[in-house]
Amino acid sequence: MNYPTDRPATWFVTGASRGLGLELVTQLLQRGDNVAATTRSKDRLIEALPGVDTSRLLPLQVSLADETEVTAAVTATQDRFGGIDVVVNNAGYGFLAAIEEVTDAEARDMFDVQIFGVWNVLRAALPQMRARRSGHIINVSSILGLTTFPGWGLYSAGKFALEGLTESLAAEVVDFDIAVNLIEPGYLRTDFLRPTSLGLPESTVDAYPAIREMTRAHLAMPGTQLGDPVRAAAAIITVAVQGDAPLHQLLGSDSLEFADARLNTLRAEFDAAKELAVTSDHQG
Repeated sequence: MNYPTDRPATWFVTGASRGLGLELVTQLLQRGDNVAATTRSKDRLIEALPGVDTSRLLPLQVSLADETEVTAAVTATQDRFGGIDVVVNNAGYGFLAAIEEVTDAEARDMFDVQIFGVWNVLRAALPQMRARRSGHIINVSSILGLTTFPGWGLYSAGKFALEGLTESLAAEVVDFDIAVNLIEPGYLRTDFLRPTSLGLPESTVDAYPAIREMTRAHLAMPGTQLGDPVRAAAAIITVAVQGDAPLHQLLGSDSLEFADARLNTLRAEFDAAKELAVTSDHQG
């Protein structure tokens, strides 16, 4: 088991000042663990932790897209706490738009956070984990990393990429006793669907009225989502502490429902594809 039992664990958590990340940081500090928490605003993070003992907190104002800043943050964490036991790549935001409505800049911004930011963290953290032959990488994806819906193409593109990256990573580092997990929540009752965390296109196309209706429905959803961020954060801690979760750890009964539907659809499509698939083999 990678999780230390003879000392406080050290966690490196990105996207820590809101939503699931903030709840995770809160619970970790209450447990007495060491936490390095990245955010775009250290002041906002500290203000969001009233009454919480922050003596074991290292707040880090970091642009995850800047490799130099990320490397410095990881180094600062190692200097302060002696090493990193668990990395949680949690930073992210939603985006609701038709594919043709997404600008080049919006697409690149999304991948800067969801993929290149994660890659920067991994490049910085993995060498010391390999050297110690111990560590745990937890990448927070989404059920929309396994399936998708109209309007969620950009967000899902980032999460699908994260899923592929993480699956490959898990196979690469298993011989170094580094654990890897994907967390795939459904809808959580956080501010994810509020303007602070949900991007919308600069301009829209009249051809997609269903996406406009979906956008209105999602903007009205906050406060009614099924998932509890307190329980979700506790589940992530359980994944790290117990160390026996599957690579793909779904969270929420809605996530389970969507995943089952996706599996059924894929099986039907693969079955339908068999006849033509075998015709592309060399004959003889």
